[in-house]
Amino acid sequence: MSDAPSLPIWSSCGHELLNRDARGWLSPTDGYWRLWLQRPELALVEESCAAERALHAALMAAPTRAVTAAELDAFEDDDARANHRLFLGFRDAVIAAGSLEAAYAGFFQAGAIQIPPLFLDLVVQALVCRLLEDEPDAWAWRAAEMLFRRQRVSVQDGRVLSGDSEVLDLLNETGGLGELGRLLVQGGAALPATQIEVLGDDNAPRYLRSREGAGRFNFVLDLTHEIQNELPHGLTLTMTRSRSGLKALASVLEKWVRHFHGVAVKIQPEARVEDPSWRWHVGLDVASTALLNDLYLGNEVDSERQRRLISLFRLSFADPMDMRADVRGKPVYLGLAMGPDGLLKLKPQNLLLNLPLANPM
Repeated sequence: MSDAPSLPIWSSCGHELLNRDARGWLSPTDGYWRLWLQRPELALVEESCAAERALHAALMAAPTRAVTAAELDAFEDDDARANHRLFLGFRDAVIAAGSLEAAYAGFFQAGAIQIPPLFLDLVVQALVCRLLEDEPDAWAWRAAEMLFRRQRVSVQDGRVLSGDSEVLDLLNETGGLGELGRLLVQGGAALPATQIEVLGDDNAPRYLRSREGAGRFNFVLDLTHEIQNELPHGLTLTMTRSRSGLKALASVLEKWVRHFHGVAVKIQPEARVEDPSWRWHVGLDVASTALLNDLYLGNEVDSERQRRLISLFRLSFADPMDMRADVRGKPVYLGLAMGPDGLLKLKPQNLLLNLPLANPM
């Protein structure tokens, strides 16, 4: 499709407040840190004490200033103090690393500081938004949400559908009406149906025009593999779907790998792996990591776990010399699976840590 977004989308993650260095990696501006200070976890509230108000004002004026232990100890609220300590630790780690990318990769190294999952998701959101800034395709943008938003996956009439778990759970609890809706549900009232749409040609321009919040995340991505029709005489006709959420996700992951590692890869969705020389695999989430490990080792995998596997992918390096010598020229298989509860939390960091690179980060 050709309807590109006319304004920055996902603006709440601050991607437009990041500068590119010579490598193309992103370094924060003061405006980026001010946006963090306005988040609900750090913003002032009516109950904020004088010490918290003073520090908040000082940081808004100079977001990278040093903060003393005494300034934090003066906070009356323990949660506010803890939130500011987490933020300042994160801020200082990014500044020391020199870029969001370097800091993000370093967070997963042994001995690194502990970073809240929310912080990691916001970093990934900003990174993928800049990776896709010239991308006009709605399916790529929706697939990119999987890198930083937990999904709830369901199978309906043979279709594998991935929706934002936070939005779906909220709609289930409140009908999309927030606290009022929750109270109505508790009182037994019937709520109006809220439209959850599967991304398609008819609504893709509207998806791209949306900006943020629940309205943006109401769109469901179809992760169904190619459709196969069984024909007489044992023949099978494979019909390639023109709009594939799996192919869109693969294209986003290709950009992710190239941005961090500087190597070109091709990622292709696969319905199955029939490779007697299977040498390397990477799970894109906790469930697929455990599943692929068991399959690789020859351990028995029951049918219920197999049904949770959403897709496999074949990753190939454009230049085999970018791979480790012992697996050079061999494909790398990726897995994507939901947990027993139908939830999927993709871990893009696995593609930073576990690829067989000749020159790892």
